[in-house]
Amino acid sequence: MKLMVSALEPSSNLHLKEVLKHTQDVELTGIFDKNTEHGTPLYDISEMAIMGVVDAVKKLRWFFKVADEMVELAKDADKILLMDSSGFNLPLAKKLKAKYPQKEIIYYILPQIWASRPKRAKKLEQYCDKLLGILPFEVEYYPQKKAQYIGHPLLDEIRATHDANSNTIAFMPGSRKSEISRLLPIFKEVRKKLSEKKALLIIPSSFTDEKITSWYGDISMFDISKDTHAALAQSEFAFICSGTATLEAALIGTPFTLSYIAKKVDFFIGTKLLGITQVGLANIILTHYNNTTLHNELLQENVTVDNLLQEYYNTDCKIFADKAKELRAYLSHGSSENVAKIIME
Repeated sequence: MKLMVSALEPSSNLHLKEVLKHTQDVELTGIFDKNTEHGTPLYDISEMAIMGVVDAVKKLRWFFKVADEMVELAKDADKILLMDSSGFNLPLAKKLKAKYPQKEIIYYILPQIWASRPKRAKKLEQYCDKLLGILPFEVEYYPQKKAQYIGHPLLDEIRATHDANSNTIAFMPGSRKSEISRLLPIFKEVRKKLSEKKALLIIPSSFTDEKITSWYGDISMFDISKDTHAALAQSEFAFICSGTATLEAALIGTPFTLSYIAKKVDFFIGTKLLGITQVGLANIILTHYNNTTLHNELLQENVTVDNLLQEYYNTDCKIFADKAKELRAYLSHGSSENVAKIIME
């Protein structure tokens, strides 16, 4: 089977790797991690990275060109798999369905329409044949009932469990240069205040030594880890930038606080125009499940050394552990095997 994939994010490619473990004789084309063994990408994901609205606008014309190339590439594909990244994949789905109305388009890891712009549900159902949700509540937003909950991919991938007796603090300032430049200086000051603790700086596994030196500067006060799950499991507490890592920590059971400093224009658009009130996935999921939250969220000017230290000293680890168990039970099971079955049908 020739499967055209559009997986722009590192996290999507980790989930894709798990799905492929349950498939046979699948050849990939499209956009995905160049280290994937099942094919050679048209573009590697490193070429697709953007951060926020401003960056997206700058590369808009180039993204249109890439989408047209993907439509042409799809003519030889048996099926199409779109993963996350709705800003690119939703317009691509529209073009693909117009060009190839008989080709099956599967969308795995659905856009967060429950956070903003719920009208996109109709478009997704119009352009896609199967919608595979990774959050139990999100399928309720699709009136034609094309969406189904197939489990959460992190439950396939997380093997580690939290060591509550650890003396280690983990720091995750993000994976994009702008995130790191805003958060890491503050995290360094927090690390100095917690000098009696072992400090782990978690860095994306794909980062080269040259990139680390360029983006991070002096990080001699930290031990370095590129294994997110193992590092979080061995940490007493974590300071984490917004993103998938917050849900990973929650499912492992490591107490943490979310810290995020966005560009002012992006924060204004998200909060004032799109009405986003929560950033952390664990909080969003639990709010839909039982109207509770798991962790605090420090955003923008609230991300200070004093506030982060207060989070560390005041977090009730017993309550966190109980809520984390509720979260895991609600998500129930992994998704990779279910997705593979749907692809191979």
